[in-house]
Amino acid sequence: DFGWCVTSPANDGTTFDVDAQAVKNPGGTRAGGFDPAAGGRTPWDDLSGLRYLIGRDRERSHAVTDSAASATSLCTGRKTYNDAINVDPDGEHLEPIARVLQRQGWSVGAVSSVPVSHATPACAYANNVSRDDYQDISRDMLGCPSIAHRTTPLPGLDVLIGAGWGVTKDAEADQGRNFEPGNKYVADSTIAAIDAAAGGRYVVAQRTPGRRGADVLHAAAREAAGRGLRLFGFFGTPQGNLPFDTADGRFDPAADEADADADRLRKKYGGSVHYSAADLEENPTLADMTRAALDVLATRDRFWLLVEPGDVDWASHANNIDTCIGAVHAGDAAFRACVEWIERHGGWDETAVIVTSDHGHLFVLTDPDGFTRRGR
Repeated sequence: DFGWCVTSPANDGTTFDVDAQAVKNPGGTRAGGFDPAAGGRTPWDDLSGLRYLIGRDRERSHAVTDSAASATSLCTGRKTYNDAINVDPDGEHLEPIARVLQRQGWSVGAVSSVPVSHATPACAYANNVSRDDYQDISRDMLGCPSIAHRTTPLPGLDVLIGAGWGVTKDAEADQGRNFEPGNKYVADSTIAAIDAAAGGRYVVAQRTPGRRGADVLHAAAREAAGRGLRLFGFFGTPQGNLPFDTADGRFDPAADEADADADRLRKKYGGSVHYSAADLEENPTLADMTRAALDVLATRDRFWLLVEPGDVDWASHANNIDTCIGAVHAGDAAFRACVEWIERHGGWDETAVIVTSDHGHLFVLTDPDGFTRRGR
């Protein structure tokens, strides 16, 4: 089957107080929504111009979605402002589908090639007025008290696997007064609280010097499945993501230095990246993560799983065709892992797999002839 939906935001320009978990200016500064007469009723409609779709139509200016608003709309069915994690334009909590299913006895999980508390995996489960309040978002995802659920924490995902390991900060103003120096995405105290080795509910697998990441993760998955525990996997590189695959499959991204006049996100995600042998050896692939998640979730009968090859978003922000193609390869490998797992377990009669993007991207191929010259 094939379908499509529009994930444009309700608005942009909302300001909020992370500590109070309150929206200051409901409605923001710029309206969102979507006009099919301007943007097309189907993805293949002929359009007289594309400026509306990229938010640059001066006659019909509108907000273009970010990953938080789009993932909230996909997971809750409600449009909201850019930056929101499962809250509506007024800041009221929305319940995502994973939590609805969990209340009905399903097991739920999320897997990502970017930080575990980044916008898309966050919208699988958490609530927060700001996508940048990473430590509190991970508290929601791992069943710990958070700024949004202070006295009655959420139950937590049964499986959470992703990146963000090794990224440390001494201070983060965007994360409010309860930010803990240390890992930017998951507070060290949160990992200590959930670890089954200290009485918690999660078998914790982290990037470990000198050990293959896939081996570390799958050993933890076997333990979690065998003992009836949950699984938390935490890996990554200093950039916050799994190593970028590339068009040639060598994990050697082509140089991409952003110009001085490039936009903020191009500068943030651009630049040259070189991976060490340890970066490649000590991290599992997205497909490895997907298999581990499925093996644990399947021990609990019915389950729901989000798998995000989030590096395609980062690569597109960087306008790097090499890592964009590599990200598609990584996502395709994870999809094949899902299909192979389902077929081994005879589950097609009771399984639904949905493959979707969450939003579009403005990618500019500045030198098409370069592919011919370089043989890439």
